[in-house]
Amino acid sequence: MATRDEIKSLIAKEGYTLTKIAEEMTKISSKNYDVNGLSQKLTRNTLRYEEFKMIVKILGYEIDFKKAK
Repeated sequence: MATRDEIKSLIAKEGYTLTKIAEEMTKISSKNYDVNGLSQKLTRNTLRYEEFKMIVKILGYEIDFKKAK
């Protein structure tokens, strides 16, 4: 599954929309996010790691790095 699809699937699973995520990202950061810009970043695979961390936080998840076996 493509990164874009994984993120959008997680957003839907948690009952959010891309519009709501963009609104919440704008509240958290000093940058203005809109649904079109966020959608383009997902489509082009240009989402920054900081933006990904915001999305994860909004959805109530945390990132956990584990050493590969």
